[in-house]
Amino acid sequence: MRDDLSHFYVMERQFTDRREAGRLLAEILKGYGLSADAVVLGLARGGVPVAYEVASALGLEMDVLLVRKLGVPLHPELAMGAIASGGVRVLNRDIIDELRIQPDDIERVAGAEERELRRRALAYRDGREPAGVHGRTVVLVDDGLATGASMRAAIEAVRQMGAARVVIGVPVAAAETCAELEATFPNLECACPLTPSPFYAVGLWYREFRATSDDEVRELLARAAGRRDGAGERRSEGAET
Repeated sequence: MRDDLSHFYVMERQFTDRREAGRLLAEILKGYGLSADAVVLGLARGGVPVAYEVASALGLEMDVLLVRKLGVPLHPELAMGAIASGGVRVLNRDIIDELRIQPDDIERVAGAEERELRRRALAYRDGREPAGVHGRTVVLVDDGLATGASMRAAIEAVRQMGAARVVIGVPVAAAETCAELEATFPNLECACPLTPSPFYAVGLWYREFRATSDDEVRELLARAAGRRDGAGERRSEGAET
């Protein structure tokens, strides 16, 4: 937890949409001393529009991190765990034990979500390689944190990939979830401008909270890649003159 600046800002408000939330989150992240080679990873799908605004405002590379919640059978809105790129699987043993969920049911749900991860990887990247994270600062961005199951899987994934520093950036979260993540993962930092109590659900804190489409994810990733390629070309031209 930062000593010089509290990273929990209690604000009684709603965001207009994910884009506005991302711009506000970028202002908070400016105080985190991010290196110029930091990479912003948006959790698909809802975190991608937020991540695009963050990366644009801070001039950082942006990519997508594929994470899927493992929903409880017959109650898919309740997370019993999550999976992420790289074969990472995180299980909520308290939920599994309380509801007596059987291993076969876990494998069935995980298998379906792994197929969806592969589909999205092919659909979103248009042949582009994933951003490298080894030795870099990684900013993991989502549109909000409730239980934190998907974010736990994302943190595990980038740490396995060799990230040197991990910062969570979310516009809204349950304060206890941020605290639990920081307690679970040493040196993790959590930037969050809105921590309402009671929290209820992420979508309540946005005036517009429509589902992010595959097409929107593809478009934003292509725009981010084009912006970065254009910046690289300008730097090369400047070096030659």
